[in-house]
Amino acid sequence: MTAPPTLPIHVFDFDNSYARLGDAFSTRVAPTPVRAPDLLCWNDDLAEELGYEAGSLSASERAAVFAGNAIADGSTPIAQLYAGHQFGHFTPQLGDGRALLLGEVIDHDGLRRDIQLKGSGPTPYSRNGDGRAALGPVLREYLVSEAMHAFGIPTTRALAVVATGEPVLRERMLRGAILTRVATSHLRVGSFEVFASRGQHDEVATLLDYAIARHDPELVGLEDRALRFLEAVAERQARLVAAWLGVGFVHGVMNTDNSSISGETIDFGPCAFLDYYDPHASFSSIDRHGRYAYRQQGRIAQWNLARLAQCLVPLVDKDAERAVERATEVVQAFARRFEAAYLRCMLSKLGILEVRDGDADLLQDLLDALQREKADFTQSFRRITEVAASSEGAELPAYLNEWQKRYRARIAASPSSVTDRVARMRATNPVYIPRNHLVEEALAAAEAGDLAPFERLREVLQRPFEAQTGAERYASAGTEDQREYRTFCGT
Repeated sequence: MTAPPTLPIHVFDFDNSYARLGDAFSTRVAPTPVRAPDLLCWNDDLAEELGYEAGSLSASERAAVFAGNAIADGSTPIAQLYAGHQFGHFTPQLGDGRALLLGEVIDHDGLRRDIQLKGSGPTPYSRNGDGRAALGPVLREYLVSEAMHAFGIPTTRALAVVATGEPVLRERMLRGAILTRVATSHLRVGSFEVFASRGQHDEVATLLDYAIARHDPELVGLEDRALRFLEAVAERQARLVAAWLGVGFVHGVMNTDNSSISGETIDFGPCAFLDYYDPHASFSSIDRHGRYAYRQQGRIAQWNLARLAQCLVPLVDKDAERAVERATEVVQAFARRFEAAYLRCMLSKLGILEVRDGDADLLQDLLDALQREKADFTQSFRRITEVAASSEGAELPAYLNEWQKRYRARIAASPSSVTDRVARMRATNPVYIPRNHLVEEALAAAEAGDLAPFERLREVLQRPFEAQTGAERYASAGTEDQREYRTFCGT
């Protein structure tokens, strides 16, 4: 097909700062038009945040733009360059093999955000891939990323899903689709690795200053900005991964090219959620040794941070030995930073807002009991919320009798009022998560042409902390067979 035309269609006020960095950082590529674009999902709230005026474009016009059949006014489509450590092994050049950054917009809060098409056709970085995406993985990312947003966890978001009217071949023929993804940036650890691995330190410095201006503007011009940027990324990653663990999320593929320096969750290919509590849970079919298992995610975030530190060492200090020492200190401190964030997150689920001696043991004893009993992670914490709200009456299962006594004594000694404590717990412990069996049920129906189960699940997940009438099945774990769940990469 020929390249799509640039039309005087105004969607957003684009301002493309990353494209202005130059050809070393990205490649100008036009999306490949599709046969029959059909707008399946449109995120009205997000579109409004980004400055889209409701009703200004028809569904067919939005389908054309967000399928890549037309290039909107002001858009400069580019494929970004990056490298990555994938399951610990370095690939010196990856890049956007099936994604294009349409441009950036300044949202209503003054925040710069990327608008990216995912599944828009081949690029110079496709490595013999077709550059396309199947409907199922696209809808999975839409569903889970928007659920993460509803949880209050930093994440990329989904603006639109467009069916292409064309099949894509994976293990079998599947319906093709394109996702429009929104992020505060698509800068990754791998964005720095590609230049550092080539010894292109000027490009690393350029990228560092760009990242700082975009994400940490208070560091602009500081002599020690490289080290302080590393510390800022460490803090964001620690809080992010701790928040994942709080809702039982397993990312599944925490490669450095999927590690965002903005501290947002990115890439929802083989992700899943815990039903029963298991710290060793790993759902991805390609994670054969559990590298990215549930409780391993903090350690892997530290490993990824070390790869970023290696890239930044020449910019940390002119004295090479001192630079390594200072960067190493930040990496080594990550474990303490993360475990502190994890403890705060998990204790808040118990309504404990001030950490005291013995709290870590109280938490761990609970988790050990949940693991032994193969108890539902989400429902267990919601049940504990009921106990915290009641001085008597509400009880936990018998296997938690002794733990419950210790817990009641602990919260009785807390300075927080019952009202404040319970309110915090109800805003921290979701009733609904994207249950794996429900996600698969919705995606299978969508592949067969029925979007109703997907839309209903999406509706429930928009209010995850609120018990909803008629939504009881969405709070339940799957059967034993459904709990033995495997996920697969969308490529």
